[in-house]
Amino acid sequence: MSSPISDRQVRRTAKRLDRNIEALLKRREQEARQSTMQERAVDAITRFAGSLAFVYLHLLIFGLWIIANLGLLPFVPAFDPSLVILAMVASVEAIFISTFVLISQNRMAQADDKRADLNLQICLLAEHEVTKLLTLVAAIADKLGVEIEKAELEELKEEVRPEAVLDEIEEKVQRRGAGKPPPTE
Repeated sequence: MSSPISDRQVRRTAKRLDRNIEALLKRREQEARQSTMQERAVDAITRFAGSLAFVYLHLLIFGLWIIANLGLLPFVPAFDPSLVILAMVASVEAIFISTFVLISQNRMAQADDKRADLNLQICLLAEHEVTKLLTLVAAIADKLGVEIEKAELEELKEEVRPEAVLDEIEEKVQRRGAGKPPPTE
């Protein structure tokens, strides 16, 4: 039967959680302060290009351009009757916007890589701690004469080497890609 979580435990967890959230927010603020003027400009352009305001602005400009050049606005003379200039402007704009988006995505990918590295390190530390705890619990169980399944426990007590796991994943991916059957063990 499980006991309800006490208010004190909730407060302790909330404090830890709050501390972690604050640390992450401070790091993001620090990274934002350290970004260059060019990076901030690219981010602002990308944010605007990804907004509905951008869509509405383009609907208005392109719509007026087309209507004016079709001769539907009597007070505005046609200045691009074949709409070639509009096509060129739209093409050049697309080139620049896609470049800004790619620059922003590259920066986001770098931030994601940092977070993935942090997550990996935390997972490796947790795995190491759990392995040590298993060793300790097994020793206590042995001392108290408690029967446990030794084979699985011994396997769990082994340290996991990340590079060995990565090598195994790579090998299996290559085997699958080549259509080779897995080796029989």
